[in-house]
Amino acid sequence: MDIFDNEIQECTRILKEGGIILYPTDTIWGIGCDATNAAAVEKISAMKQRTESKSMIILVDRAEKILNYVREMPELAWDLIEFAEFPLTIVYPNAVNLPDSVIADDKSVAIRVVQNEFCQKLIRKFGKPIVSTSANLSGDKPPLSFREISREIIDGIDHAVDEQFGTHSSIKPSQIIKLGVNGEFRIIRK
Repeated sequence: MDIFDNEIQECTRILKEGGIILYPTDTIWGIGCDATNAAAVEKISAMKQRTESKSMIILVDRAEKILNYVREMPELAWDLIEFAEFPLTIVYPNAVNLPDSVIADDKSVAIRVVQNEFCQKLIRKFGKPIVSTSANLSGDKPPLSFREISREIIDGIDHAVDEQFGTHSSIKPSQIIKLGVNGEFRIIRK
């Protein structure tokens, strides 16, 4: 087993135990946990010093998995995912099967189909979505590289993925689009 597979195994073990990982995504370094584990999500909120009303992005490895976490997927979402040329997070209405700490006050949930090979394999092996929030304290600038991650964040996690896996297709957060049930949409972050 090589170092890549070892990292996937270790991250999967920690996620199953309700732990927190620091890992590379298709954007910036993220802090993650089992998105279906309310206690793990709360640990991340406390570590980041986030307000409870701020929901988090969750990652899935394939678009079809989104159907497990939203009551209905707007038709426009399929096209946005298929033709996105950049990391794209979509906020869907009517979240289901997730803890309240991942769902926004309006019952929406932010989900990204990740394009990063490490994340895809990790989520596939784990079998559930994982939380993705930037590896910084709330209000601080997101780190663009592993070396910019604060000691406070590193001390608060259970495992950091080897930084050699941190090559990104982007070094900025994903674009965010919010979809409504009737096909309306709004750009939240460019």
